[in-house]
Amino acid sequence: MSPHPNADASAEGPADGPAEGAAPPRVLFLGGLGRSGTTLVERLLGELPGAMALGEVVHLWERGVHEGERCGCGVPFGECPVWLRVGKAAFGGWDALDLGRFAELRAAVDRTRHIPALARDRLPADRAPLVTEYVDHYLRLYRAVAAEAGATVLIDSSKQASLAFCLRWAARAGRLDLRVLHVVRDSRGVAYSWTREVRRPEADAGGDEYMTRWPPHRTAVHWNAENGAYQLLARRGVRVRRMRYEDFVADPRGRLRDIARFAGLPAGDAALAFAGDGHAELTANHTASGNPMRFRTGRIDIRSDDRWRTALPAADQRKVTAMTLPLLRHYSYLGGDA
Repeated sequence: MSPHPNADASAEGPADGPAEGAAPPRVLFLGGLGRSGTTLVERLLGELPGAMALGEVVHLWERGVHEGERCGCGVPFGECPVWLRVGKAAFGGWDALDLGRFAELRAAVDRTRHIPALARDRLPADRAPLVTEYVDHYLRLYRAVAAEAGATVLIDSSKQASLAFCLRWAARAGRLDLRVLHVVRDSRGVAYSWTREVRRPEADAGGDEYMTRWPPHRTAVHWNAENGAYQLLARRGVRVRRMRYEDFVADPRGRLRDIARFAGLPAGDAALAFAGDGHAELTANHTASGNPMRFRTGRIDIRSDDRWRTALPAADQRKVTAMTLPLLRHYSYLGGDA
């Protein structure tokens, strides 16, 4: 695919810095494989003063802009006043966004198979303009949301490692303050979650009825790939903090305090007043995509989901354990050096 006529980047990657006097948007990117508890983490972080939870921005373009699925506030994306203002500020309106071109760019640079090239010190000459053009969509969106919400930290729970590697190039150029929270969950628990039949709320509006399901062996492959990629990302100069889901649910206030400090958000008792021992109070949000929990408000209980220990067949547990053994040990699920 050839670069767009307006694309401009060197082989080193995006070179444009923020506008003079303007600080680059700060993004806390939640990484890891889906069904690892990132939606819970995002919802709680979104309650902190100065934070704005965006949902899975990687899916906003298709599910929100194109398909019009519901915002976390409950109304269709195209009718949400917050996202309408963001679209106008970022692109001159969502109708002005070339979704076909965006899809081409994503296919060309934002896939797991492209991570080895994205992880280099220099991008291949034919890739750099495409990465710049692709990432510019995210930078425009982030800047518009920060201005609209008055937020100091944007929480993007896209999870996809290849997107984090793309955003790395904007961070290297000083156009983005990128901080990554790598959320890890026991591979057996993740594998069980991917086997469950979960109805999507969007089904009522004609969307896909159920969330995607994977067999345990496929989940194991993806679990290794995504988590391994985030370990590589940390070695490539990006600020990455790893946190186990099981540790988060065991001490949500303590972990929230640690994450808030990492992200540059208030971490005092007043800021964390919404979170108690084993529960939290959630308000409405404007997450653009994610699992059904993004629609919940009010009091929620926070507890570990260990159903996999009895619900996932023993043969599948053994298979997933064997396939993910090195990282399971590294993350101290079987004893290790996390």
